[in-house]
Amino acid sequence: MVRFTFIAGFFILFTATVNAQQYRDQGTLGFLVENDKFTGTDEHYTNGVELTYLTAKDDVPQWLRSAAVYLPGVRESAALRTGYVLGQSIFTPGNTLTAAPLPDDRPYAGWLYGGLALVAEDGGRLDTWELQLGIVGPSARGKEVQNSFHDLIGTDEAAGWDNQLHDEFGYALIYERKWRNLLEHQGTGLGVDVTPYVGGSLGNVGTYLEVGATLRVGNDLPNDYGAPRIRPSLPGSNFFLPRDNFGWYLFAGAGGRAVAYNIFLDGNTDGDSLGVDRKPFVGELQAGLVTSIGGARLAYTYVLRTREFDGQDKPDRFGSVGLSFKF
Repeated sequence: MVRFTFIAGFFILFTATVNAQQYRDQGTLGFLVENDKFTGTDEHYTNGVELTYLTAKDDVPQWLRSAAVYLPGVRESAALRTGYVLGQSIFTPGNTLTAAPLPDDRPYAGWLYGGLALVAEDGGRLDTWELQLGIVGPSARGKEVQNSFHDLIGTDEAAGWDNQLHDEFGYALIYERKWRNLLEHQGTGLGVDVTPYVGGSLGNVGTYLEVGATLRVGNDLPNDYGAPRIRPSLPGSNFFLPRDNFGWYLFAGAGGRAVAYNIFLDGNTDGDSLGVDRKPFVGELQAGLVTSIGGARLAYTYVLRTREFDGQDKPDRFGSVGLSFKF
């Protein structure tokens, strides 16, 4: 809570004097961190960080613009943006104090990746195609990042990283579609909307189909399509167009995934690693707050994710904090 209060204070101080309208046609730089320490736990999906940049409207390389006409769901009338992504996710078992292999618990794994996305916005609809490429295993540096952070905050190091998934090239082709349905009171600017979505991923990192919806209540809802998240998740968006100098909304969402493969549970594709029996269906609930001041946005999300493998004793929970700046 102290960390979040500090971030919120800095956010307000930094953006207090800006004019929102000057930022509408600029790109968006985003930083997102997800960590179970925000909710008082330390297991399974334990940390994720992502740095993103979404270009201004129609600032798209010609080769990507030419390819867009062949992508399902991308209308010719849509405004196009290019997204660039760099991220890392870290996974551990529930017991991180033993160095022994834990065949009935989630394996240690790191995932270091980059991504290129095409984002198409057309009225109240947002279509996103994203290709992620990276490395799973020791080269992803999950051990070094987690244990360095534990040293910094004075907690025990995770002892079992020698049992992590081995190096494997990872890839995922991801598609999402979101619809925005707004009902806004013209006098006050207060509004409510429901943003349903469908999507999925195909690749050796994760193959799944997903569906769900997010309810938002607040002011200046047309600013965006929801709080950003690291996939797989209920999707939000780095898409952000401020209309006024100040806006806010509360949100709650629910979704489900049908999972055909998850390398962080099933283990390496060659079968030569630890793995667990993955559950074929995973549900997720989330709630939080988004606020924007001028050309900046701050989002906090609390996430509850159902059990992902046989033997998992309780659902996972973690927090997500995202900062976005127009420039």
